Amino acid sequence: MQALKITSLAGAIAGAAVAGLLVACQPAKAPSQATVSLRIGGTPASATVIIDEETLGTLDFVAAHGVALPPGMHHVTVNAPGYFPSDTAVDAQPGSAPVALQIALVPVPD
Repeated sequence: MQALKITSLAGAIAGAAVAGLLVACQPAKAPSQATVSLRIGGTPASATVIIDEETLGTLDFVAAHGVALPPGMHHVTVNAPGYFPSDTAVDAQPGSAPVALQIALVPVPD
């Protein structure tokens, strides 16, 4: 009779371990947060796009792929050697239409 109790206890422990593994294998649920599309274009195509101090790539790359901004205020900088930088504040409001920026950097005079 005692062996039955040990077997039942071992079965209960194994069942709990399997249940714990199944819970651990559940896919992570990402928080659903609405984003606002930023569409940016301009010249020169090789200029660097920085949003909130994070470099995203060249202007032509970002123009081709777009950016999904979380709600809130964002600081967009576009710069290139030999040009004055462009700094723009973007207010991304949930549910708003895509934000479009057209940047034309001005060359630094010789």
